[in-house]
Amino acid sequence: MATLLHLDSAVFPQGSASREVTAAFVAAWREQHPDGQVVYRDLAANPLPHLDAPAVIAGAEDALRGELAAELAAADAVLIGAPMYNFSIPSTLKAWLDQVIIIGHTAGPEGSVAGTPITVVASRGGSYAPGTPREDFEFVQNYLEKVLTGMLGAEVDFIVPELTLAHSKPEMAELIPLAEASRTQALSDAAEKAKALATRLVA
Repeated sequence: MATLLHLDSAVFPQGSASREVTAAFVAAWREQHPDGQVVYRDLAANPLPHLDAPAVIAGAEDALRGELAAELAAADAVLIGAPMYNFSIPSTLKAWLDQVIIIGHTAGPEGSVAGTPITVVASRGGSYAPGTPREDFEFVQNYLEKVLTGMLGAEVDFIVPELTLAHSKPEMAELIPLAEASRTQALSDAAEKAKALATRLVA
């Protein structure tokens, strides 16, 4: 029985592009793997404390850090909803990363998370794809790819719904068709990737 650790970090519980896509991923996962377990953390509704000096010193011996590290290590796969806020990830997700990355335990060459597949839904209001005017402002995928692979040794894959503000910003109205196409593609990718991952883990 495979375990999926699902993290959402979007501030709003309704109308969130990242939450919509992570929900589609989980639905496909459950359909493919009904006996699997899904462990869920809503980092916006129940934010974690910022890392402090005593927790850094204690490492995995700290009660909260130990709990989070064990939860992550027990997961066969991880799903993270990571919307772009002010060109970066939500502070609640950063707090989770700071708490759970423990050198010599979860992180490092012999870390407990090495090789774990992590799917990140990196939604954003505009487009920051290569060749776009704001390409240099993309710090979500760049950061998460480096920290998740470089520190945790995980296997990272991204789903990127773009232009999510097109329906609410008059100046972006002409981009609505592209936004809809991106949403459709993201939902399709979520279903396909979840099914493929569930099949791979139980094979």
